[in-house]
Amino acid sequence: MRLSSAVTFVSDLDRSVAFYCELLQVTCTIRSESAALLVGPDNYELYLRGKHAQPSRVLGSVGIQYLIWSADSMDELQRCEDVLRRESTHVRRERLDDYDVVEGRDPDHLAIMVVFPGPDESVRHSIIPRIYSW
Repeated sequence: MRLSSAVTFVSDLDRSVAFYCELLQVTCTIRSESAALLVGPDNYELYLRGKHAQPSRVLGSVGIQYLIWSADSMDELQRCEDVLRRESTHVRRERLDDYDVVEGRDPDHLAIMVVFPGPDESVRHSIIPRIYSW
């Protein structure tokens, strides 16, 4: 079993489609006036739904806090970090056990995490400390 799709509400659909297509190197396969379906090379899906700006859900409340993406190489992780740094000054990179984590923000200031190598290549021996910081 694996996660196949995620849905994210965004305030500016065009801006978010451009950002996620560049960051995740996905293709926008279906687009309507208020939603877009982005599909990755392994057929995972990210749905973006345009919504008027609303107060954000408080970080640390019940529900999904992060989707953590896996880069295929250290070069790809660096590319993702560069994309995130263009969008936000709040980018962190750290080494945990035998993998690297980059955290930044999307155009709506939602947290984005990218790791290398992914859990299929590097067994996790500890929980990412960031999830305890709320």
